[in-house]
Amino acid sequence: MSTGGAIIGVSDHNGWAVLVTIASDGTLLDRRRVELVDADLPKMPHHHEAQALSPEQATDLVERVRASADRHAKLVLDAAARTVALPIRVVAIRKCPPLPPTIAERIRDYRAQNVADTVMYRNALAGAAESRGWSVQWYDSKKVFDAARDALHVDDLDAHFLQVRRAVGPPWNQDHKLAMAAAIVVARKGI
Repeated sequence: MSTGGAIIGVSDHNGWAVLVTIASDGTLLDRRRVELVDADLPKMPHHHEAQALSPEQATDLVERVRASADRHAKLVLDAAARTVALPIRVVAIRKCPPLPPTIAERIRDYRAQNVADTVMYRNALAGAAESRGWSVQWYDSKKVFDAARDALHVDDLDAHFLQVRRAVGPPWNQDHKLAMAAAIVVARKGI
């Protein structure tokens, strides 16, 4: 078990995420849905908008979205830190697939353009966390529920999450469960 502090679990999407913050003992402290990009910018520039632009225009657009994501990530983590009474120590974020090194290559590569936007948002959150001195732990979304079940020593993780939902009320959906499961795994590792 962790020696104290709080852990934020993240379930991200293109342009937004759900953050669930728990104490090291697993107590739910906060949950929130956050925007990760300015409303006037596209949420998936690699995959959509950049495809119709020149390489220079596409790179410029992706860089503007990335800068917005960096700003928003800092703002949402600042807000979480102000809300939670315990010091936040760790942020758990989904692992990123490897990508080509340049924006132009990501836009041209079909597989990369399908995941580059989510990687951009995850990296923005990771960078914002690290700039605050928080550790970043990367999790595998395909394995995290089993790992959380094992960490909690429960046979039925769904029953555990149903109890959490009954205690806190809505909203409580798959994103909340994924984020909390990731935070639980980190808390139980003692990081």
